[in-house]
Amino acid sequence: MAIIITDECINCGACEPECPNTAIYEGADDWRYKDGTALNGKVVLPDGTEVDADEAQTPISDEVYYIVPGKCTECKGFHDEPQCAAVCPVDCCIPDDNHVEDEETLLSRQAFLHNE
Repeated sequence: MAIIITDECINCGACEPECPNTAIYEGADDWRYKDGTALNGKVVLPDGTEVDADEAQTPISDEVYYIVPGKCTECKGFHDEPQCAAVCPVDCCIPDDNHVEDEETLLSRQAFLHNE
């Protein structure tokens, strides 16, 4: 499952540089599929949706840091545990019960994002 950042976030930013997929953004900041990935230009996502990886996407949160579910791999393929959760001083990086995914799905996403 993907990780979410709860409203308890204190906006310290400790999590953002730890994400190997650049899936974490500061509240109100636009995000892009290309950020921190091998994706570029028009791409077809694993769910069949076609997107422009270079195009800015609407922020998921305006208040606190947020994680883009389609870029989160729970650090599978990079680390043994989600690094955002490991460094969060207030334990607000938690599993998202609305995005339950198995390890195979997360590793497949990691390979897709990094063209492996």
